[in-house]
Amino acid sequence: MSNFSKADIMRLISENNVRFIRLQFTDIMGIPKNVSITVDQLEKALNNEVMFDGSSIEGFVRIEESDMYLHPDPNTFVIYPWRSSEEGAIARLICDIYKSDGTPFEGDPRYVLRRALKVASDMGYSFNVGPEAEFFLFHTAPDGSPTTNTHDKAGYFDLSPIDLGENARRDMVLTLEKFGFEIEASHHEVAPGQHEIDFKYSDALDIADKIITFKMVVKIVAQRHGLHATFMAKPIFGEAGNGMHMNQSLFKNDENAFCDPSSPDGLSQEALYYVAGILKHAKALTAITNPTVNSYKRLVPGYEAPVYMAWSAQNRSPLVRIPAKRGLSTRIELRDPDPTCNPYFALACALMAGLDGIKNKIQPPAPCNRNIFEMTALERKELGIDTLPGTLQESLNALKADKLVKDALGSHVLNCYLEAKQHEWNEYSTIVHQWEIDRYLSVY
Repeated sequence: MSNFSKADIMRLISENNVRFIRLQFTDIMGIPKNVSITVDQLEKALNNEVMFDGSSIEGFVRIEESDMYLHPDPNTFVIYPWRSSEEGAIARLICDIYKSDGTPFEGDPRYVLRRALKVASDMGYSFNVGPEAEFFLFHTAPDGSPTTNTHDKAGYFDLSPIDLGENARRDMVLTLEKFGFEIEASHHEVAPGQHEIDFKYSDALDIADKIITFKMVVKIVAQRHGLHATFMAKPIFGEAGNGMHMNQSLFKNDENAFCDPSSPDGLSQEALYYVAGILKHAKALTAITNPTVNSYKRLVPGYEAPVYMAWSAQNRSPLVRIPAKRGLSTRIELRDPDPTCNPYFALACALMAGLDGIKNKIQPPAPCNRNIFEMTALERKELGIDTLPGTLQESLNALKADKLVKDALGSHVLNCYLEAKQHEWNEYSTIVHQWEIDRYLSVY
């Protein structure tokens, strides 16, 4: 994360001939929005005086209370790399949203995460996250609309010429670096046309902002290569879906609170409590980390996505995995989120679940070091291994029953989110799909 002052921003604007600034924020579905201003209005924006109509945004406010203020976060300032200063550059600032009475807006996703981070800070912790977001690259139709025809038949870690997305992925990496990302790895994923780009962990708010930026950059660069990038959880039947594993760690006084070199597995008691909290609230968390009807087409056995509520340091089939590295790199990996989630909500709720484990000293079950996918239902039952919700409706029911996750979201977000997602499920449930036509029309 950068550390810009208002004076720094004004200087960079002048030096780079920036003509427009996009004041960006995010709705409750995790979709980025923006208000564009000219450079002449920048000082007004930096003084938190720019207003917008909140009633036009999904999950914000009613029309009679629509006036809201954008408070730019100077640390999020960046100049877009795809326009030269000669053309008149464009810059961006990510904003927090405030009400007309000067108080933070409860429906602002950044506020929801900030509130959770304050709880962690009051307990002496800072929260670091490293995401692993996957995406597909598809061909477009002659009219420019996306198809589900993949651009290659490559597999995990394949090289060109089999991996035809290598050029696009390289340009994505170079562009992300211009946005201030430190890219750690990029490679072809397991499914044809599927890719992953990993960037360095950081504090949770910075990472949530970066996930939104990451998705935007990937889509724009893909488009310039004549491809369509999608983060949809399961776009192709019979292939692996898009996940976004979230590596999480707590730090206290610059030391990794999850690390204990004296324990047999190198994990601290706090790490075990945190895992227990995640497992306790996993079903409700799924409504946030896997927010679409399509998300649950990915969460099925056989495609590397987790289905079972267990943890392990030795295999990748459980919900929570403990990667092998220790010391400052000690972390837990939550494996069920997909990149359609609102990252601010997903991180806030996961953090609060983990902190609940620490506060109440909840002991996790014994780690499951066997491949759970190969177990029988009876074996899983004997080990007390439960399953994640199988549909969006099931996860919404779990969310309604989980006070901690509901409180993490706050009543405003919770009510708007449940209303929108229940509508999504009801619409899906009543539409007649092509599968039903193919299966039943001629038979009956």
